[in-house]
Amino acid sequence: MEFDEKSVVPVLEAKYDSFTQSEKNIADFFLKNKNQADYSIETLSQKLFVSKASISRFVKKCGFRGYREFIYQYEKSLNSVRKDVADSTKTVLDTYQELITKTYSLMNEAQITRVINLLGITPRVIVCGAGSSGLAATEMESRFMRIGIDIDSLTDADRIRMQAVFCNEESLIIGISVSGENESVLYLLKEAHQRGAKTVLITSRDSLFFREFCDEVILISSRKMLNSGNVISPQFPILIMIDIIYNEYIYLNRREKLAMHSDTLRALKSKEHYMLNGTGKI
Repeated sequence: MEFDEKSVVPVLEAKYDSFTQSEKNIADFFLKNKNQADYSIETLSQKLFVSKASISRFVKKCGFRGYREFIYQYEKSLNSVRKDVADSTKTVLDTYQELITKTYSLMNEAQITRVINLLGITPRVIVCGAGSSGLAATEMESRFMRIGIDIDSLTDADRIRMQAVFCNEESLIIGISVSGENESVLYLLKEAHQRGAKTVLITSRDSLFFREFCDEVILISSRKMLNSGNVISPQFPILIMIDIIYNEYIYLNRREKLAMHSDTLRALKSKEHYMLNGTGKI
């Protein structure tokens, strides 16, 4: 699998809630359109009843240098869409493929480096989430504790909120909320930030509001614009990002981290041997 160009669509989806109504009208055109058309800025201005200056501001807000670059990337992503879905299985697999492609488009490697540096220097890490995000938080705890990180996961709303009392400068709080609207997760991030902790939010929603109390906002791909999105586990985009962070973290000191991982496996196997030989109690 090769990724040569980054797609426009996931950027529009992530930033959608932060757009003005006029900008949402522009975004809707590109999100709902499935066919090639005349994308000149003059034609778009007339079709959507917005000024060319507004369109230029819109594409720059999306992170592009100008309208020409924006349209170039958009047309490439439009050309890559496969329309000949044969059956339900292929639809699901195509959806997974699109989510992976979107993750690539949203990924900020410099940001990932900053986050793994925080994981390496912070004495205590808390990762939290509810529902599917909570399951992903538990998975993150399981994986990172096996390579030497002091990490705990919280999935209960009350425990997430109470954790704020114990945060300080030696804490790293990682909140997971696909919608970016979980009150308990946002409460912990805000309170932890005020107490001097480092804070990271993993979400599919980009909002300037999060920058007020989050040191890093990691964007994950959104399923809401996909035709078969309702049959894909909401954990999938989160787990992709956790895998990316995990891989980058162990890469920093691969020999030491893999040795720790092997030691934890041996510890688990020794327990199994202990139980099978009838010397332990269940």
